Amino acid sequence: MQFVSGLPQGVYVGQTQIQHQRALASHHPELQGFNLALHVGDDPQRVQQHRMFLLDELAQYGAQRLHWLNQTHSTICHQIDQHAEMEALEGDALLTSQSGQGLMIMTADCLPVVLGNATGTEVANLHAGWRGLAEGVIEQTCHQMQSSATWAWLGAAISQPCFEVGAEVRNTFCEKYPAVVSAFQAGQQDGKYYADLYAIARYILVQQGVELILGGDQCTYTQVQDYYSYRRQPKTGRMASFVFIA
Repeated sequence: MQFVSGLPQGVYVGQTQIQHQRALASHHPELQGFNLALHVGDDPQRVQQHRMFLLDELAQYGAQRLHWLNQTHSTICHQIDQHAEMEALEGDALLTSQSGQGLMIMTADCLPVVLGNATGTEVANLHAGWRGLAEGVIEQTCHQMQSSATWAWLGAAISQPCFEVGAEVRNTFCEKYPAVVSAFQAGQQDGKYYADLYAIARYILVQQGVELILGGDQCTYTQVQDYYSYRRQPKTGRMASFVFIA
């Protein structure tokens, strides 16, 4: 497992990929690899085994439990402690100041954003598709943190040349954040634009006072061997991004 470098000591951040040495075979060719999502038509037992394999792997570094969400493209952020319920909560962000609690976000083109404070005592993980970004999932999560977020890591998402959206998406962002007009390039058809999720997220993070922004240099759509992509293939698996305090 590769972890993100340059973060406060004791904070572990990373993202799974399709390839994994413990990935089990699937009856569905499009779900082959280390799928971690229960909602995509995979065998639930296979997915749960993958999740246990991941916990085994992260436990070597101090993770004690993994917390999953039923993601809904909302701005709902849940505070997690060692007494959190076992059932998956509904929402799109998780926040904790407790050690050993792995915060898990699943994606397959949407943008995972991990946040943390300077001392490594509070972290958050959030699911930011274009709807979540536009509705303020980053701002809401930062608002719920007890300390200021000083760093962020942007996991693998769909890159601008592969993410064509309608004029209504561009207008939604530009009405709320006029400065992000530069994150949209004209598409091949009238009324279509290529959107840069990474650039939009960076702008919002800077507005929230985040000083260090890492990652944001992958493409789920084009890196076929590494990442699942919903735009490339609607029936597909999901990667998981994670953060925990050892």
